[in-house]
Amino acid sequence: MVIIKTVSPHDDPLGGQLLAVQKAAYAVEAELIGDDRIPPLHESLTELRARDLLWLAAFDGGELSGAVAWAESSDELDIDRLVVAPSMARRGIGRALVEEVLARAGGRRVVVSTGRDNVPARRLYEGLGFTLLGETEVIPKLWIAGYALVS
Repeated sequence: MVIIKTVSPHDDPLGGQLLAVQKAAYAVEAELIGDDRIPPLHESLTELRARDLLWLAAFDGGELSGAVAWAESSDELDIDRLVVAPSMARRGIGRALVEEVLARAGGRRVVVSTGRDNVPARRLYEGLGFTLLGETEVIPKLWIAGYALVS
């Protein structure tokens, strides 16, 4: 049974576990998009902790299986990262985490971006009703797809 709860990367050993899941998840995305220049893939624990983000994590049998982090303002939530341990992929954990963020949106717009060629992530966001805003080349030959949803 998956349990989702609020967490902080400042907690030990959870911060290190979040970083490990993040690196493993972004390594999968790097393979999918054919580019490993994804900034969170190369983040240190200090850099992860320095980000002003709110976090939820999913635990399955006490083990960290995924997490989502976002920034929010009075009119928008920006999902900064969604990571699922590769061994737990395709089990609905990412969907459950995004749905929990959407439940907290309170009518605010929710935005997210993912690698343009990350088909599983794009299917997830589109399946949840997100609308494609466009595709952007953020650095040479690295493209992202931006999405928005008004909850």
